[in-house]
Amino acid sequence: MNRQDGPERANRAYDVVLFGATGFVGALTAEYLAAHAPADCRWAIAGRDRARLERLRERLAALRPECAQLPLVVADAGDPAALRELAASTRVLATTVGPYVWYGEGLVAACAEAGTDYCDLTGEPEFVDRMFVEHDARARETGARIVHACGFDSVPHDLGAYFTVRQLPEGVPLTVDGYVRSNALFSGGTLASALTAMGRGPETLRAARERRLHEPRLLGRRARAPLGAPRLSRETGTWALPLPTLDPRIVARSAAALDRYGPDFRYRHYASVAWLPVALGGTAALGATVALAQVPAARRWLMNRWEPGRGPDAERRARSWFTVRFVGEGGGRRVFTEVSGGDPGYGETAKMLAESALCLAYDELPARSGQLTTAVAMGDALTARLTAAGIRFRVVARR
Repeated sequence: MNRQDGPERANRAYDVVLFGATGFVGALTAEYLAAHAPADCRWAIAGRDRARLERLRERLAALRPECAQLPLVVADAGDPAALRELAASTRVLATTVGPYVWYGEGLVAACAEAGTDYCDLTGEPEFVDRMFVEHDARARETGARIVHACGFDSVPHDLGAYFTVRQLPEGVPLTVDGYVRSNALFSGGTLASALTAMGRGPETLRAARERRLHEPRLLGRRARAPLGAPRLSRETGTWALPLPTLDPRIVARSAAALDRYGPDFRYRHYASVAWLPVALGGTAALGATVALAQVPAARRWLMNRWEPGRGPDAERRARSWFTVRFVGEGGGRRVFTEVSGGDPGYGETAKMLAESALCLAYDELPARSGQLTTAVAMGDALTARLTAAGIRFRVVARR
């Protein structure tokens, strides 16, 4: 058991519950847990449709016969009483049910109240900021760790920056730039979450302002994640396009929480594109998608083109990959690092979420609570888990 567990948490029915297990990424996460959870792990799958849960359990039993007896928990994201009961039954609750701004708050509230560790796959800045304002204080009181963005948003970037910083001198100003490359496709659920976030610009800005009013000011240190400008990167030999995603905000929050990032830390986050025409086309496509997302009818049309619950097949996922390269500088030193793996949106995201849940359940972690990033909550322990699971963290060069 994790050392943060008191007698009440240790005596709960489950160690880990996976909510939203029958969705596309949820089922992949369940398959990963079936294959890799410790033999004595008391885990369960949860969702709103018992018949779909039973069909998933049959699939899991084909991978691991013991899963024929896997507990099923029926709960709906819109039923606060059921969510409270669910949160109180487990030490760790992992959820894939998005868009989180629509379906996520009830579960965060229940976990914060019950002192239950929580992890999700959100990439929605509005949701993360709102949950901080509404539930961070209560989670601190109960000892709950609320850890958002435990998939490709934002584990490789957050832990990659953390890994890079640890290769640089301590106590000096540091800068890190991250460059993301991938050939992966997305699912309907991912598209729905992205379009929802894009279409809620005013709400996202309002949530960010409200968070700043509640968040303690950083005294004597700085941690920033400014939006960089498009440029030709000499470090990678590619075009670097700024990515206005949740990832750089997560990195900056890790830096604000941990002194190891130095007295003045700056992070910039880019898409790395080899060819200028592709860079220009990608920029235009992103701009068009953001514009369409502002129109409800157009947003619904785009969502209906790729329904949630569907995604790339196993053959396509097997061909997918990602690489995030980091350039870190400070104290007269320069380091080049890399985090890389297979299909980022599904195979590796399922791995990251499952390993995050198992890390919260079993590993010796810092005694912290409230809304935390993966680096702050699980840093070294989760990095070690993911390395053992096949995601590569490496130093490419030092200067």
